[in-house]
Amino acid sequence: MALTDTSTEVRSGEELDAVLIDPYLKSHIPGLNGLPVISQFPGGASNLTYLLTYPGQELVLRRPPFGHKAKSAHDMGREFRILNQLKDAFPYCPKAYVHCTDETIIGAEFYVMERVNGIILRSDLPAELDLDPQQTEALCKSFVDKLVDLHQVDYTACGLGDLGKPQGYVERQIRGWTERYEKARTPDAPGWQRVAAWLAEKQPPDHPVSSLVHNDYRFDNVILDPQNPMQIIGVLDWELTTLGDPLMDLGNSLAYWIQADDPAPVQLMRRQPSHAPGMLTREQFVAYYAERSGIRIDNFDFYYTYGLFRLAGIVQQIYFRFFHGQTRDKRFAQFIHMNQLLERMALKVIDTSQL
Repeated sequence: MALTDTSTEVRSGEELDAVLIDPYLKSHIPGLNGLPVISQFPGGASNLTYLLTYPGQELVLRRPPFGHKAKSAHDMGREFRILNQLKDAFPYCPKAYVHCTDETIIGAEFYVMERVNGIILRSDLPAELDLDPQQTEALCKSFVDKLVDLHQVDYTACGLGDLGKPQGYVERQIRGWTERYEKARTPDAPGWQRVAAWLAEKQPPDHPVSSLVHNDYRFDNVILDPQNPMQIIGVLDWELTTLGDPLMDLGNSLAYWIQADDPAPVQLMRRQPSHAPGMLTREQFVAYYAERSGIRIDNFDFYYTYGLFRLAGIVQQIYFRFFHGQTRDKRFAQFIHMNQLLERMALKVIDTSQL
């Protein structure tokens, strides 16, 4: 089995025309020859990611999904700008080559970046890596370290000071995700009213020091060095990045973090090897983040519940497209069950919380 992340055949209905794309790319990226062979990376449920293989060079193309798009989501130009301006301060960003606003080429805006060839971890640690629990713990801490490093970037010095509005971020996220969830709600979707009310009541003030917020930081969005799998060499999926409260970003990551002792239904939702021997538990993750960042975290339950609620909102927005026939990707049929499970998880946190 290949350890490096591989692309596969393009999904039906999501094809790209190499004949149309090729002239545009050759006019902006020197050194390309022949026609690209186009394949698609199977992961991800939002922006679509393709591999364009030219003789001697591989490129990655990102475009919005087909069908309904949430307002302000899938901004290709924004993601392109973040990659270019952040790369010097946070050298794990892939190099972005060109952003195309001419929707006649593929039917949408897109951008093209370098391919960072490496290992992307999915549900389980590949046996070929042969990591013992101590090595797995070190890899996990390195993963947390990169999140702390990102949160400590001087975003103003990078020219990204206008990327978002840090003031009022916590309140805006709770209100915004409550509204977005209601707009994307389908007849079979849970209500989340009790969770939304609890978050609105318990929300803390913004952390006094704002940061870049990745908003989708998890193991399947980082790339490991094939020659040294303990080393993270890339961080992907910057489409949701903004400025705000770093602890809210921590909550985002915790929502994906399924640990070994979580019940079987929750394990079915796991998309990263966060359950493997040596991986930190959620509480250990928070404690290590606090130690590395110097931030005291007293209200872990709030940030984790927020992360679950936000994840449900994202899941429901994607399911909305499937429910209304705007995408044919069969993976999304199960998202309604994930949404229901997330609500049960959030209610369990609330029922046992001391906040």
